[in-house]
Amino acid sequence: MGEKVRGYLMIIGGAEDRSGDKEILKKFAEISGQGKANVTVITVASQDPKGVGEMYVEIFSQLGIGHVEALYIKSRSDANKESVAERIASSTGIFFTGGDQLRITSILGGTKAYHALERAYRQGVIIAGTSAGAAAMSDTMIIGGAGDEAPKGNTVSMAPGLGLLEEVVIDQHFAQRGRMARLLLAVAQNPFILGVGIDEDTAIIVHPDGNFWVIGSNTVTVLDGSCVSFTNVSELRPGEPLAMCNAALHVLSPGLGFDMKKRKPLLE
Repeated sequence: MGEKVRGYLMIIGGAEDRSGDKEILKKFAEISGQGKANVTVITVASQDPKGVGEMYVEIFSQLGIGHVEALYIKSRSDANKESVAERIASSTGIFFTGGDQLRITSILGGTKAYHALERAYRQGVIIAGTSAGAAAMSDTMIIGGAGDEAPKGNTVSMAPGLGLLEEVVIDQHFAQRGRMARLLLAVAQNPFILGVGIDEDTAIIVHPDGNFWVIGSNTVTVLDGSCVSFTNVSELRPGEPLAMCNAALHVLSPGLGFDMKKRKPLLE
């Protein structure tokens, strides 16, 4: 697994509780530094950046974060502004909202904002993302595919992600939108990549040691294809069903974890 993880990530499956106990968002506030925190909310994925930004600023302020600000990046020109890079560099916590993950990578990739984000991550700043913000964390991301049918050829679309989490592919809204088929296809295409499906109102907190822990109210599904003995994915024509044998499947409830280097569950 090597340098798969360099800092702290909070990867949220979407639809996290924002009005009740807010367990996941509270944890982000705590790791960011609470009253001493300087949090940046990045809304680049959203079609309603202002509305979404204002909502999270209000929530994080209520949770006791010292300073929180929404950063509106509408174009690659914005992402290359020194002021934007400086805002990211000064953060103790960075939070990506939901929307369209391809907007995140296509607007931020290779810009000053992206390099500031990567430096912040290496320095131990927590980077969080929900829904599309979660999908974009890995070096390969799922950008589309039917989630309500058997895994078949040509039914999942993938693209390069932000690369903060290497050799892993994330899917979100996992159980709620029936996305096992597209995770199976993603892992079948490269069994070395670990597939992680995160349910709504559920998150994994990824530590620099390569371990993650589950929090929230639902489950995380881990699909390990490294021991696969047979797959027909390379021969599939569009619409033909996938075969994959001897993949390992783990379903983790809150409080459990996973060692991504050793590829084994952490039960305590």
